[in-house]
Amino acid sequence: MEQPIKIAAEVDKFDIGACKFTVDRPLFSGYVNFENPAQGKGSPLAEALFGLTGVDGVTVAGNILTVHKTGTEEWPVVGRKIGAIIRERLQAGGTLISDKHKQPPIAPEKLKAKVQEVLDTSINPAVASHGGYIEILDIIENNVYLRMGGGCQGCGAASVTLKQGVEGLIRERIPEVANIYDTTDHAAGTNPYYAPAK
Repeated sequence: MEQPIKIAAEVDKFDIGACKFTVDRPLFSGYVNFENPAQGKGSPLAEALFGLTGVDGVTVAGNILTVHKTGTEEWPVVGRKIGAIIRERLQAGGTLISDKHKQPPIAPEKLKAKVQEVLDTSINPAVASHGGYIEILDIIENNVYLRMGGGCQGCGAASVTLKQGVEGLIRERIPEVANIYDTTDHAAGTNPYYAPAK
């Protein structure tokens, strides 16, 4: 039996006209930004989303879909419609976003510099209070591979830190990032701040 499709929605705290939908499976293998319906032609998911009243921008990166809207219809109402479209397109199978729209990956060194800046200015100063740090292990095709060290390694709250804090900030500042992976061997932590999660 096929697993139900899980989607989490979060309105951007800095831009209430944007909402991020995190899907439990990939939507696209890269990054693409559609600024209007004409740009979305040929990509079934984008076409369906632009068919909703008020939608004026769609960004897809890995399993993250960000939708921009205008108008007065509230996000809970629009979000249900967007969720229904995502599920319908995934269940139908086939291409969601045409490969012709795939934007070339950013040069790894350029993306690494952007991510490093976010780590240095916003993330590592915060996790340092727990004796931890987060470093970039690799950048491949806009995918970011991170490793946690110090008090973050083996921390029972590491997955929450990564998903809600680290990933959220990186995506907020660098929308072209595709997927973010934690490559840490948390079982090998020698001095974790928290006991590993059971």
